Amino acid sequence: MNNKMLKISLFTIAVFLLSGCSVVGRAHRTDQLEQQVANLQYKLNQMQQEKAKEVAAVVVEKDQQVSDLQKAKIELEESLKKEIGEYKAKLQMTERGLVITFISEIFFDSGKAEIRPDGKPALAKVAEVLNKRVIDSNVAIEGHTDNDPIKHSSWQSNWELSSARALAVLHYLVDEGSVSPKRLSANGYGEYHSVAPNDTLQNKQKNRRVEIVILPKNINKTK
Repeated sequence: MNNKMLKISLFTIAVFLLSGCSVVGRAHRTDQLEQQVANLQYKLNQMQQEKAKEVAAVVVEKDQQVSDLQKAKIELEESLKKEIGEYKAKLQMTERGLVITFISEIFFDSGKAEIRPDGKPALAKVAEVLNKRVIDSNVAIEGHTDNDPIKHSSWQSNWELSSARALAVLHYLVDEGSVSPKRLSANGYGEYHSVAPNDTLQNKQKNRRVEIVILPKNINKTK
Protein backbone atom coordinates (compact mmCIF):
# COMPACT_ATOMS: atom_id res chain seq x y z
CA MET A 1 0.00 0.00 0.00
CA ASN A 2 1.50 3.33 -1.00
CA ASN A 3 1.72 6.28 1.34
CA LYS A 4 -1.22 8.06 -0.24
CA MET A 5 -3.54 5.12 0.25
CA LEU A 6 -2.29 4.68 3.83
CA LYS A 7 -3.00 8.31 4.66
CA ILE A 8 -6.49 8.01 3.24
CA SER A 9 -7.13 4.87 5.25
CA LEU A 10 -5.83 6.43 8.46
CA PHE A 11 -7.91 9.55 7.83
CA THR A 12 -11.03 7.44 7.25
CA ILE A 13 -10.44 5.48 10.44
CA ALA A 14 -9.88 8.69 12.40
CA VAL A 15 -13.11 10.22 11.06
CA PHE A 16 -15.00 7.06 11.95
CA LEU A 17 -13.57 7.00 15.47
CA LEU A 18 -14.30 10.67 16.03
CA SER A 19 -17.82 10.22 14.68
CA GLY A 20 -18.35 7.29 17.03
CA CYS A 21 -17.10 9.31 19.99
CA SER A 22 -19.43 12.14 19.04
CA VAL A 23 -22.41 9.79 18.91
CA VAL A 24 -21.47 8.29 22.27
CA GLY A 25 -21.06 11.78 23.74
CA ARG A 26 -24.42 12.90 22.45
CA ALA A 27 -26.07 9.77 23.79
CA HIS A 28 -24.50 10.38 27.19
CA ARG A 29 -25.65 13.99 27.27
CA THR A 30 -29.13 12.89 26.22
CA ASP A 31 -29.24 10.42 29.11
CA GLN A 32 -28.14 13.17 31.49
CA LEU A 33 -30.83 15.56 30.24
CA GLU A 34 -33.50 12.86 30.47
CA GLN A 35 -32.43 12.16 34.06
CA GLN A 36 -32.59 15.87 34.90
CA VAL A 37 -36.05 16.13 33.37
CA ALA A 38 -37.18 13.08 35.34
CA ASN A 39 -35.82 14.60 38.56
CA LEU A 40 -37.56 17.91 37.90
CA GLN A 41 -40.82 16.13 37.11
CA TYR A 42 -40.53 14.17 40.36
CA LYS A 43 -39.98 17.37 42.35
CA LEU A 44 -42.88 19.05 40.56
CA ASN A 45 -45.18 16.13 41.39
CA GLN A 46 -44.10 16.31 45.03
CA MET A 47 -44.81 20.05 45.15
CA GLN A 48 -48.23 19.54 43.57
CA GLN A 49 -49.09 16.80 46.06
CA GLU A 50 -47.99 18.94 49.01
CA LYS A 51 -49.99 21.91 47.69
CA ALA A 52 -53.04 19.71 47.22
CA LYS A 53 -52.73 18.54 50.83
CA GLU A 54 -52.47 22.14 52.06
CA VAL A 55 -55.54 23.15 50.07
CA ALA A 56 -57.46 20.14 51.34
CA ALA A 57 -56.53 21.00 54.94
CA VAL A 58 -57.71 24.59 54.48
CA VAL A 59 -60.99 23.38 52.98
CA VAL A 60 -61.56 20.98 55.86
CA GLU A 61 -60.81 23.72 58.41
CA LYS A 62 -63.12 26.17 56.64
CA ASP A 63 -65.88 23.58 56.47
CA GLN A 64 -65.44 22.94 60.18
CA GLN A 65 -65.70 26.65 60.95
CA VAL A 66 -68.86 26.99 58.88
CA SER A 67 -70.25 23.87 60.51
CA ASP A 68 -69.64 25.32 63.99
CA LEU A 69 -71.30 28.59 63.05
CA GLN A 70 -74.22 26.76 61.47
CA LYS A 71 -74.70 24.74 64.64
CA ALA A 72 -74.60 27.95 66.66
CA LYS A 73 -77.16 29.52 64.33
CA ILE A 74 -79.54 26.56 64.67
CA GLU A 75 -79.24 26.60 68.44
CA LEU A 76 -79.79 30.36 68.65
CA GLU A 77 -82.78 30.16 66.32
CA GLU A 78 -84.36 27.81 68.83
CA SER A 79 -83.40 29.67 72.02
CA LEU A 80 -84.29 33.11 70.58
CA LYS A 81 -87.49 31.91 68.91
CA LYS A 82 -89.63 34.36 70.88
CA GLU A 83 -87.46 37.39 70.07
CA ILE A 84 -87.17 36.39 66.41
CA GLY A 85 -90.91 35.83 66.17
CA GLU A 86 -91.54 39.31 67.54
CA TYR A 87 -89.05 40.79 65.03
CA LYS A 88 -86.82 41.94 67.86
CA ALA A 89 -83.94 39.71 66.79
CA LYS A 90 -82.56 38.34 63.54
CA LEU A 91 -79.86 35.83 62.62
CA GLN A 92 -77.84 35.97 59.41
CA MET A 93 -74.91 33.96 58.10
CA THR A 94 -72.70 36.43 56.23
CA GLU A 95 -69.17 36.55 54.84
CA ARG A 96 -68.13 38.12 58.14
CA GLY A 97 -69.59 35.30 60.19
CA LEU A 98 -72.81 34.75 62.13
CA VAL A 99 -74.52 38.09 62.82
CA ILE A 100 -77.06 38.31 65.65
CA THR A 101 -79.04 41.55 65.36
CA PHE A 102 -81.15 42.88 68.23
CA ILE A 103 -83.21 46.05 68.03
CA SER A 104 -81.98 48.39 70.76
CA GLU A 105 -85.38 48.56 72.46
CA ILE A 106 -85.01 44.96 73.61
CA PHE A 107 -82.15 46.05 75.88
CA PHE A 108 -82.29 49.80 76.37
CA ASP A 109 -84.70 52.60 77.17
CA SER A 110 -84.62 55.58 74.81
CA GLY A 111 -81.35 57.49 75.11
CA LYS A 112 -80.02 55.07 77.75
CA ALA A 113 -77.16 52.55 77.80
CA GLU A 114 -78.08 50.47 80.86
CA ILE A 115 -79.38 47.00 79.99
CA ARG A 116 -82.91 46.51 81.28
CA PRO A 117 -83.58 43.41 83.42
CA ASP A 118 -86.04 42.05 80.85
CA GLY A 119 -83.36 42.24 78.16
CA LYS A 120 -80.80 40.14 79.99
CA PRO A 121 -82.31 36.69 79.30
CA ALA A 122 -81.71 37.11 75.55
CA LEU A 123 -78.05 37.97 76.16
CA ALA A 124 -77.76 35.02 78.55
CA LYS A 125 -78.84 32.72 75.72
CA VAL A 126 -76.19 34.22 73.45
CA ALA A 127 -73.52 33.83 76.13
CA GLU A 128 -74.45 30.16 76.57
CA VAL A 129 -73.91 29.46 72.87
CA LEU A 130 -70.66 31.44 72.82
CA ASN A 131 -69.32 29.34 75.69
CA LYS A 132 -70.60 26.04 74.41
CA ARG A 133 -70.77 25.97 70.63
CA VAL A 134 -68.14 28.44 69.32
CA ILE A 135 -65.60 28.63 72.12
CA ASP A 136 -62.67 29.45 69.81
CA SER A 137 -64.36 32.27 67.88
CA ASN A 138 -63.85 35.97 68.53
CA VAL A 139 -66.91 38.15 68.89
CA ALA A 140 -67.43 41.75 67.72
CA ILE A 141 -70.20 43.77 69.38
CA GLU A 142 -71.43 46.75 67.37
CA GLY A 143 -73.76 49.55 68.42
CA HIS A 144 -75.87 51.50 65.89
CA THR A 145 -78.41 54.35 66.10
CA ASP A 146 -80.82 56.16 63.82
CA ASN A 147 -79.99 59.68 62.64
CA ASP A 148 -82.07 61.57 65.18
CA PRO A 149 -79.76 64.03 66.96
CA ILE A 150 -79.26 63.74 70.70
CA LYS A 151 -81.64 66.13 72.48
CA HIS A 152 -82.79 64.95 75.89
CA SER A 153 -79.84 62.98 77.21
CA SER A 154 -76.28 63.68 78.28
CA TRP A 155 -74.63 62.00 75.30
CA GLN A 156 -72.55 64.28 73.12
CA SER A 157 -73.65 62.49 69.96
CA ASN A 158 -74.92 59.18 68.59
CA TRP A 159 -71.30 58.00 68.49
CA GLU A 160 -71.13 58.02 72.29
CA LEU A 161 -74.55 56.43 72.70
CA SER A 162 -73.86 53.59 70.25
CA SER A 163 -70.41 52.96 71.77
CA ALA A 164 -71.79 52.90 75.31
CA ARG A 165 -74.50 50.41 74.33
CA ALA A 166 -71.97 48.11 72.66
CA LEU A 167 -69.80 48.27 75.78
CA ALA A 168 -72.80 47.55 78.00
CA VAL A 169 -73.47 44.35 76.07
CA LEU A 170 -69.78 43.44 76.22
CA HIS A 171 -69.66 43.90 79.99
CA TYR A 172 -72.76 41.80 80.46
CA LEU A 173 -71.28 38.94 78.42
CA VAL A 174 -68.08 39.10 80.47
CA ASP A 175 -69.46 39.83 83.95
CA GLU A 176 -72.66 37.79 83.91
CA GLY A 177 -72.21 35.52 80.90
CA SER A 178 -68.65 34.39 81.77
CA VAL A 179 -67.44 34.92 78.20
CA SER A 180 -63.67 35.42 78.03
CA PRO A 181 -62.87 39.13 77.55
CA LYS A 182 -60.00 38.15 75.26
CA ARG A 183 -62.58 37.11 72.66
CA LEU A 184 -64.57 40.33 72.67
CA SER A 185 -64.39 43.78 71.11
CA ALA A 186 -66.89 46.66 71.03
CA ASN A 187 -67.44 49.37 68.42
CA GLY A 188 -69.91 52.22 68.10
CA TYR A 189 -70.93 53.28 64.60
CA GLY A 190 -73.50 55.91 65.45
CA GLU A 191 -75.92 56.53 62.59
CA TYR A 192 -73.43 55.81 59.81
CA HIS A 193 -74.02 52.11 59.12
CA SER A 194 -77.78 52.18 58.65
CA VAL A 195 -79.66 49.22 57.20
CA ALA A 196 -82.68 51.24 56.11
CA PRO A 197 -83.49 54.86 55.19
CA ASN A 198 -84.27 56.95 58.26
CA ASP A 199 -87.57 58.07 56.75
CA THR A 200 -90.13 56.21 58.87
CA LEU A 201 -90.45 55.19 62.52
CA GLN A 202 -90.24 51.54 61.51
CA ASN A 203 -87.02 52.05 59.55
CA LYS A 204 -85.49 54.09 62.35
CA GLN A 205 -86.22 51.22 64.71
CA LYS A 206 -84.33 48.88 62.36
CA ASN A 207 -81.32 51.19 62.47
CA ARG A 208 -81.30 51.39 66.28
CA ARG A 209 -79.70 48.04 66.90
CA VAL A 210 -76.93 46.04 68.51
CA GLU A 211 -75.16 43.43 66.40
CA ILE A 212 -73.18 40.56 67.89
CA VAL A 213 -70.93 39.12 65.21
CA ILE A 214 -69.48 35.66 65.82
CA LEU A 215 -66.39 35.57 63.65
CA PRO A 216 -64.86 32.47 62.05
CA LYS A 217 -61.80 31.13 63.81
CA ASN A 218 -58.49 32.97 63.30
CA ILE A 219 -60.30 36.12 62.14
CA ASN A 220 -59.57 39.44 63.83
CA LYS A 221 -62.20 41.02 66.04
CA THR A 222 -62.44 44.24 64.09
CA LYS A 223 -64.67 44.67 61.09
